[in-house]
Amino acid sequence: MSTTLVGVPAEIKADEYRVAMTPDGVRELHAHGVDVLVQAGAGVGASIPDEDYRAAGAEIVSTAGEVWERAGIVCKVKEPQASEYEHFRRGQVLFTYLHLAAYPGVADALLERGVTGIAYETVQPASGGLPLLAPMSEVAGRMSVQVGAHFLERHNGGRGVLLGGAPGVRPARVVVLGAGNVGWNAAWMAAGLEAEVDLLDKNVERLRWVDQIQMGRITTLTSNRGQVERAIEQADLVIGAVLVPGGRAPVVVTEDMVRSMRPGSVVVDIAIDQGGCIETSHETTHHDPTFVVHDVVHYAVGNMPGAVPHTSTYALTNVTLPYLAELARLGVREAVRVDPALALGVNTAAGSVVNAAVAEALGRPHLDVHDALGA
Repeated sequence: MSTTLVGVPAEIKADEYRVAMTPDGVRELHAHGVDVLVQAGAGVGASIPDEDYRAAGAEIVSTAGEVWERAGIVCKVKEPQASEYEHFRRGQVLFTYLHLAAYPGVADALLERGVTGIAYETVQPASGGLPLLAPMSEVAGRMSVQVGAHFLERHNGGRGVLLGGAPGVRPARVVVLGAGNVGWNAAWMAAGLEAEVDLLDKNVERLRWVDQIQMGRITTLTSNRGQVERAIEQADLVIGAVLVPGGRAPVVVTEDMVRSMRPGSVVVDIAIDQGGCIETSHETTHHDPTFVVHDVVHYAVGNMPGAVPHTSTYALTNVTLPYLAELARLGVREAVRVDPALALGVNTAAGSVVNAAVAEALGRPHLDVHDALGA
């Protein structure tokens, strides 16, 4: 197992067609002296053939098992599935979206096997942004409006409402909960389709920024329970876009609020991969994306950007590649020492939880990341 060998297995989560690296990513790592293994067919779902990887300098191997066995750093898109746990080994580095607060079973497996689990979603520079989550947040936010419009159509179970209305007819009312990257992109797209858009967040400075950018096209509202209740009751489409870095998403929309909505309304819970922010949600798949509770259509797919894998794969690799190159060139211990943002990305190491927010969400003790890696 070589620490300077990066492995890219095919994703096996249901309806997941993204891949963790593009051929350009392979070529860039080669420039840093890092070799890359790619499982045969890993990029097919994203419209990237094996030949493109091979031309960029990757070694194509036939099985996921060989990727996991030979590579010191395994780079993925989604959290490992149960059938992948058998490949885990002590000292191995896994770089992917983990969302351990929502998937504690993955945390148990990483800790039991002593895997260094580095989560895209908790890499955080001093500015406070989440650079490896941002591109997928942008994709999911934009998709949520397309999805909501689709399921508002009557033959798809909705109220039969057109987002932008028509001359002489009121447009749909869209309520977006959370004004971060996901919510801002959702609100922007909904406003572009001429819906009436309410964007709620507790951060007034963020709302002030949105208001300045959109110049009144989006109604910004400070989020509190009363405001949320009133907005939800009148909404045709509710988009849940609440995020707590490393932690479980808070429940913002209660079952009683869902019950108050009009029959055929739609909720899209983008936060479902962190447990969901709508009380009546449970995770669904692209193959079977919706269910109905209290006559309200619920969409809660945990890997929304997987539906547009070509776009998503390139957007993701653009931001993960510099961090991956650091890890491969320097090794985890040194990379984390010189890059505090990457240090926050480490969730598990040497059998311990080393991210404070993740430890709190899992109810586990927290060990300093440098102490864990030093041991």
